[in-house]
Amino acid sequence: MNLPQPSRRHILLAGAGGLAAAALPTTAHARAADVIEPDIDGTAQWQARAPQGPIELVGKRPTKIIVHHTVSANTYDASRAQAHRHAHWVQDLHMDKNGWTDTGYHFLISRGGWITEGRHQSLSTLHGGSDFVLGAHTSGQNDQAIGLANEGAYHDGAQPPRAQWEVLVALCAYVCRQYGIAPSRLYGHKDFGDTLCPGVLHDKLPQLRSEVAASMG
Repeated sequence: MNLPQPSRRHILLAGAGGLAAAALPTTAHARAADVIEPDIDGTAQWQARAPQGPIELVGKRPTKIIVHHTVSANTYDASRAQAHRHAHWVQDLHMDKNGWTDTGYHFLISRGGWITEGRHQSLSTLHGGSDFVLGAHTSGQNDQAIGLANEGAYHDGAQPPRAQWEVLVALCAYVCRQYGIAPSRLYGHKDFGDTLCPGVLHDKLPQLRSEVAASMG
């Protein structure tokens, strides 16, 4: 008999979530157990290139999250290695073609549900919860928003894989908790410019806000 496979979100969160739930008193609700840090591969883990210039900190907390897609191939490779290859592809594009200091996004989510740190120091400042890195993902919003980019192209009706969607929810919930951002403050790139990005993910923003709010209790 074929048993149902656990989702990528469950794989990422089961260990820490189970420990957290076991440690909580019975009066505590799911919020503290569910909103935990998902598995994020830092720039050292995927062997990112060094930035071409200094990484700037904004000096305050972000007030919103902006969702993107990278318009890369909609691969069926769900491996961690593919997530690292994608992170390199984005960094090379942003540094070599766009001439930017580093990856423009703060974090990237692969189609297999793996998260990689984009711009250097994004992960350490997220852990701190009081400051964030100046990105290069949305004109006019880079000193206000965390940029999350999803591997793939979501135009023409293409849908994100379940693993990617569930980890997007988990990462948004964690970022919201760390920075005190309300789930209602989740936006798409096209909300702030003349672009099709993030494709169908923009249509799914109401669902994303709802699922993030639910996961935060």
